[in-house]
Amino acid sequence: MGSKSRQLHMFFLPFFGHGHLIPIIDTAKLFTARGVKATIVTTPRNVPSISETHGMKIDILIIKFPAIEAGLPEGCENIESVNSPEMVSKFIKATKMLKQPFEQLLQDYHPSCLVADVCFPWATDVATKFGIPRLVFHVSSFFSVSISHSVTLHEPHKKVLCDSEPFIIPNFPGEIKLTRMQLPHFTLQEVDIEYSKWFKEAMESELRSYGAVVNSFYELELAYVDHYKKAWGRKAWHIGPVSLCNKDTEDKAKRGKEASIDEHECLKWLSTKKPNSVVYICFGSTTNFSDSQLLEIAMGLEASRQQFIWVVRKVKNDEKEEEDWLPKGFEKSMEGKGLIIRGWAPQVLILDHEAVGGFVTHCGWNSILEGVTAGVPMVTWPMGAEQFYNEKLVTQVLKIGVGVGAQQWTVVVGDSIKSKVVEKAVRRIMVGEEAEEMRGRAKALGEMAKRAVEEGGSSYSSLNALIEELRSSQCCP
Repeated sequence: MGSKSRQLHMFFLPFFGHGHLIPIIDTAKLFTARGVKATIVTTPRNVPSISETHGMKIDILIIKFPAIEAGLPEGCENIESVNSPEMVSKFIKATKMLKQPFEQLLQDYHPSCLVADVCFPWATDVATKFGIPRLVFHVSSFFSVSISHSVTLHEPHKKVLCDSEPFIIPNFPGEIKLTRMQLPHFTLQEVDIEYSKWFKEAMESELRSYGAVVNSFYELELAYVDHYKKAWGRKAWHIGPVSLCNKDTEDKAKRGKEASIDEHECLKWLSTKKPNSVVYICFGSTTNFSDSQLLEIAMGLEASRQQFIWVVRKVKNDEKEEEDWLPKGFEKSMEGKGLIIRGWAPQVLILDHEAVGGFVTHCGWNSILEGVTAGVPMVTWPMGAEQFYNEKLVTQVLKIGVGVGAQQWTVVVGDSIKSKVVEKAVRRIMVGEEAEEMRGRAKALGEMAKRAVEEGGSSYSSLNALIEELRSSQCCP
């Protein structure tokens, strides 16, 4: 039997964090829908996040996560449970220890292609050893990935006199300015040498890989898609927004963890509101706010007089009638006007509702893309990772959002953003002429996003081209 008549078999290796797991699961679904065999490799405690594939035939292979061997607590298999630089270093060590057992899986199954998260630098060499092409999976935009490469290569941050002095990203379309304060600590090599080394290894591994798969669509950042391919000489396929593979309410509600609120209750609450009248506030699954900063947010929301859904990583303290991070009587006074969700929220479901007219976000790429797809303007509040880069795309390039004024890359957010600033930013995206102009641009991008994944669209065609290239290059065993 010729190689073209054999089924393509893709291995997917997602990094162990919901911001990485969710988009790679959606990507596996897209391949499966095209008749490709998909296998996701993960650790035991991450299986529940993958098992809900609603009719999609995706195989799961289990690999033991060496938590104890790396000095982590038993059962620690997700980056979201790591809360210190020392623990992060140990987590990185554990991911490196997966190389040998993963090699054995490749030898046993010999898939046609490996799609491995950018956070596994060793994946390129392991795949090459068995003659298997490795595709790097990015959980960020072409825009941000290219900035990371430019900053690492050209080191413009070393040519300014102080941390707050702006510098222009070299060899990059447009005049994008950043400061040292907005760069990741591992880029500056000031905090964790192990983390910095890991980051550089990941970038070098990417440049030796077969190519990259990116959760984005061409119309959103066309200049940066072209720049990435040309400047770095890389093959790349834009296949997003991958979240659009989830068509019905159940699919959208079950992405990631079990929601902390019944999706039907949430939709029922939203259905009592007018179109574009609710602002959704969510800062991702790893952000840590001080109680004093949460209090400033609460006061800002109340003063904005906007209806809201606010997702917080706070468990209800049943022993206290009033909680320290909320103004006195806040929840009672906001009844009917505001909904607080403690824990995990069905974000795509909420954003897609016509009542939601704005989004306050930490600028994680999944959230940005889900906001774009929903066609809502955003308040950008970056904190870590590549979020300050993503903010520039939203506010400066796409012009569909306003910054809250965050200036410092940080792990724990203090109370630097005051309630008056929160109030003003929320009102800017929700009411007035400026808000309507941003909403118009956002809705146009949302329509482009939906067309991109439809038959004949840019992402649909890009995915087809990738599958055909893998088949024609005789990747099948």
